[in-house]
Amino acid sequence: MLRLLRLANLSRPGNEHRASVGDIDMFVTMLLAACEEPKVHKYLEALLSMPDEKRRGVVQAWVNDLLIAQAPRDFIQAVACLLDDRVAEKAYEVIYKCKRDGRV
Repeated sequence: MLRLLRLANLSRPGNEHRASVGDIDMFVTMLLAACEEPKVHKYLEALLSMPDEKRRGVVQAWVNDLLIAQAPRDFIQAVACLLDDRVAEKAYEVIYKCKRDGRV
């Protein structure tokens, strides 16, 4: 579980893991799916428009459910990225742009 929480912080400057959220292929795939699939877009838009504290609680519960369900590790990591406020803000910008561009 601690490893998942660290993954959500990969993009922070000074982090010992020099990777970025963009290196998590499933995270990028999840955002692309939000641009192509109305149901995914609607869910992520609702999640990402929540106040930070509420969003973090919902994401943590989702990660816990995924762990219990033994979901694929890369998907769990992608969802866990949304625990980071700055990552969630950028993800919201991406899916908002998809909507504005008429892709959803």
